[in-house]
Amino acid sequence: MMYDPGALETALAAAVGDDPALVTELRSVFLASARGHADALDRAVGASEWRVAAMRLQGLAASFGAVQLMTLAERAVGGVPGDATMLAAIRRAIDSFAA
Repeated sequence: MMYDPGALETALAAAVGDDPALVTELRSVFLASARGHADALDRAVGASEWRVAAMRLQGLAASFGAVQLMTLAERAVGGVPGDATMLAAIRRAIDSFAA
């Protein structure tokens, strides 16, 4: 699956305009929050906790225009709790925005 980190940049620029410092700060906040949701998925005990963490990640991704991450999170909502393959794909997607 291909990720488009440029979509995040476009969404951030549309939200704050031409302010590189603010764009950098918002990207940092996005990454911290996304990683926190991924950690919550990793720690989830049972389907309910897994689903809540996946839905929160999906909402965050949607808010920032991170379509591929949103799609992965949506798949995780209906997926199997603790799915290591899904967690790895989510973490790779998040890491693609840090590059």
